[in-house]
Amino acid sequence: QAHFVESGGGLVQAGDSLRLACTTAERTFRHSIMAWFRQAPGKDREFVMGISQSGGDTYSADSVKDRFTISRDNDKNTAYLQMNSLKHEDTGVYYCGRFMYGSYYAASSYVEWGQGTLVTVSS
Repeated sequence: QAHFVESGGGLVQAGDSLRLACTTAERTFRHSIMAWFRQAPGKDREFVMGISQSGGDTYSADSVKDRFTISRDNDKNTAYLQMNSLKHEDTGVYYCGRFMYGSYYAASSYVEWGQGTLVTVSS
């Protein structure tokens, strides 16, 4: 089963910005609803933002509204997460996944997780 490759994480200070990318070689990408999740140490993987196949519809967790933006480039098989005004509580490993069925907000509804990219925000 193919998996995504996430990149772009790093160590930043509170208030800084980062742009994450998630890419795959699979041609099914353009037909897939995609989402970003994150997992802090000792916590469950939680939904961050999702995007429809065309990119016309997006949905987000309340905790990141007005700070994060999700987008995609179907010609490049890549989804992006632009993160602005980062906070310490945004720290975690960020993963992207392809929606299969169920709730858009549940990690169990997604497949083909990558290895994740670590985001650390110092306060």
